Amino acid sequence: MPLPSSPIGVFDSGVGGLSVLQALRAELPHERFVYLADSAYAPYGERGNAFVTARSRAIADYLCQQHQIKALVVACNTATAAAIDELRMQYPDLPLVGLEPALKPAVAQSQTKRIGVIGTRGTLGSTRFGKLLASLQGQADFVLQACDGLAHAIECSTLHTVSENNPGHTATRALCARYTQALGNFGHRPGEIDSLVLGCTHYLFAQDDFRALLGPEIRLIATGEPVARQTRRLLQAAGTLCDEGTPSASQTPVQLYTTGTLSALQTAAMRWLQVPATWCQTITLPHN
Repeated sequence: MPLPSSPIGVFDSGVGGLSVLQALRAELPHERFVYLADSAYAPYGERGNAFVTARSRAIADYLCQQHQIKALVVACNTATAAAIDELRMQYPDLPLVGLEPALKPAVAQSQTKRIGVIGTRGTLGSTRFGKLLASLQGQADFVLQACDGLAHAIECSTLHTVSENNPGHTATRALCARYTQALGNFGHRPGEIDSLVLGCTHYLFAQDDFRALLGPEIRLIATGEPVARQTRRLLQAAGTLCDEGTPSASQTPVQLYTTGTLSALQTAAMRWLQVPATWCQTITLPHN
């Protein structure tokens, strides 16, 4: 049985889920985490549901069997849409937290009630997202935009050092400009978009590009903080919240694994989590 000292598992198709891990560490500073970036198969949003479900099951099996996790955060909108129900059936006693684009917080905050939503084609085309959208019918006007290639460009940006000549950064800026333009007019007048929902965990790492394009007045709404709060609630209910003390000095508070290029995860972890490269490792994870 998991103990309060057991780690929390977190996974994404790549490094985007590190944005959720940031929020989890802020909300739960005494917990240990095991993060898995399935970068060899990223991005999930441009793959089929059967493939994403198979990868999600393989990752959940690995984290449960090899790390004895006490909870699992599916830090990927596409994996949540494709696989969360099956994972809950497979692990009925494991606290599971999935992601969904933050439409409800956007409705609560928007003044014009015209909201842009960007995400992968897999997320925006999913049955789960369709139900979420239908549940908010009449509360706001949602303008959807599938951002093909954006998650991949952000992933690729971690293969190089931060510079103006980084091809991943160049592609990210160009795609952010293309997709925000496609959404229409942003602003605070009637009929204008005043909030942009970042419906993929990768997109938070392009927030500087979105800010440069849209200005400081437009709200950028991500999912990390609500997910972190829900994780805390589930751990409290299960009696496994590690609320006092700190992880043992002999235990690394965050272990990070990738199925892809080690240097990409190391660069992302150092840049976005301020953790040492030595906390990162590569693994090979076959399909179930």
